[in-house]
Amino acid sequence: MLFEGLELVSALATLAACLVSVTLLLAVSQQLWQLRWAATRDKSCKLPIPKGSMGFPLIGETGHWLLQVFSKIFSHEALESYLPKIQLVIQDTLRAWSSQPEAINVYQEAQRLTFRMAVRVLLGFSIPEEDLGHLFEVYQQFVENVFSLPVDLPFSGYRRGIQARQILQKGLEKAIREKLQCTQGKDYSDALDILIESSKEHGKEMTMQELKDGTLELIFAAYATTASASTSLIMQLLKHPAVLEKLREELRAQGLLHGGGCPCEGTLRLDTLSSLRYLDCVIKEVMRLFTPVSGGYRTVLQTFELDGFQIPKGWSVMYSIRDTHDTAPVFKDVNVFDPDRFSQARSEDKDGRFHYLPFGGGVRTCLGKHLAKLFLKVLAVELASTSRFELATRTFPRITLVPVLHPVDGLSVKFFGLDSNQNEILPETEAMLSATV
Repeated sequence: MLFEGLELVSALATLAACLVSVTLLLAVSQQLWQLRWAATRDKSCKLPIPKGSMGFPLIGETGHWLLQVFSKIFSHEALESYLPKIQLVIQDTLRAWSSQPEAINVYQEAQRLTFRMAVRVLLGFSIPEEDLGHLFEVYQQFVENVFSLPVDLPFSGYRRGIQARQILQKGLEKAIREKLQCTQGKDYSDALDILIESSKEHGKEMTMQELKDGTLELIFAAYATTASASTSLIMQLLKHPAVLEKLREELRAQGLLHGGGCPCEGTLRLDTLSSLRYLDCVIKEVMRLFTPVSGGYRTVLQTFELDGFQIPKGWSVMYSIRDTHDTAPVFKDVNVFDPDRFSQARSEDKDGRFHYLPFGGGVRTCLGKHLAKLFLKVLAVELASTSRFELATRTFPRITLVPVLHPVDGLSVKFFGLDSNQNEILPETEAMLSATV
C-alpha cells in the first residue's frame, strides 16, 4: 500500500508539474505574441488597432475557427449519419468479445473499441486490421506519455511520446492520401470530410500537416474519456442487474427486442434513442458518479466574490466536476448508483444550473458530448440485447483517477453471446459468426 501511495503521489506531482509548465509557457508566449502585433501598428495613424485577442503564436485564432468546424462535425445531421456505423462497430466488437474463451480486460478493450470507432467512423479510414492494430499500439504509447515532463532526453517519456507521434502522423498521412484519392461509394460524410469541406467554404485549403493534426485531435477527443465511461457503464450494469433488466424491459416496450431478439442494424435512430427515457437516466447516472475527468480550467473574465474572497480578473482557476457532483445539494444519497434520480418524477438535475456538469459548462462545454452520449447509449442497447456478461474476479477492482477514471488493472469480464431468444450462444458458434463478418 505504501508503494502504491508513493506511485500515486509521484504521478500527481508529475501531472501538476507538467500542467504548470505548459500553462506558464502558453501565458508567456501569448503575451509576447500580443506585443509582437502591437509593435506592428502604423505609428503615423492615430487610430488604435482592433480590440480582441491575437490568439496563440503561429496558429493565431485558427483554434477558434476549428471549434466552429467541430460544431458541424457533431451536429444532429452528422450524428444521424454516424449512428449506423457506430452500431456496426459495437456489434462486431461485442461479437468478438463473446467469442473469446477467456475473460477480457474491459478497459483495454474499450480503448481499442473507441479507437476503432474514431478511425473507422469519424475519419472514414479503410485501414487493414493488422495495420489498425499496430496503429493502436503506437497510439497507446503516445497517450501514455502525453503528460510527461517536457524534457527531451533519450529514453524519457517525452522522447517516447514524440517518437510515437511521428509514427502516428506517418500512418495517418498514408490513410489521408488514400482517402482523398478514393471518393467513390461513400454513403455518408464523416468528420474528416466535414472538416475539409468547411475549410474550403472559408476559402482555405488545409495542408497535409493541418489534416494530420486535425485527425489526431479527433481521435484523442473520442478515445480516453469515452473508453473510461464505457468501462464504468459495464461495471455498473454488472453491479446492478436490476438496472440491466429494467433497461431490457424498456427496449421490449419500445419494440426493439422483438421476441427477445436484438435490434437490427438501421433500426436505431436518434429519435428512437431519445425516446428511451430510462436509458438516458442510466447514462446520466454513470456520468454523474463516474465522470472520466476531474475538472477543467478557466480564465476569470471579471473579478468576482467567492465565500468572502475576491477572485481577480485574469486569474486561472480550476473547477472540479467530481467535487461538484459529490457536494451538490440537489442530489440525494450521492454515493448510490440510482438512475431514477434523473426520471421525470424526480428530476434532481433540474433544480440548479451548475450542479450537473460531466461535460463542463458554459460556452466551453465539451463539443463532443453528444457523440459520447450517443456512443454510450448504443453500447448499452447492444449490451442489454445481445450479451450476457459476468465478473471474472471475486471482487470489483479499485478505481484510480489518473489520467482519467478507470479500474486499476482493468476490469476482467467474461462475455457470452445471446441468440434471438436470449439463449446463450456457444463460443465455437460465436467464433464462426465473427469469422463471417
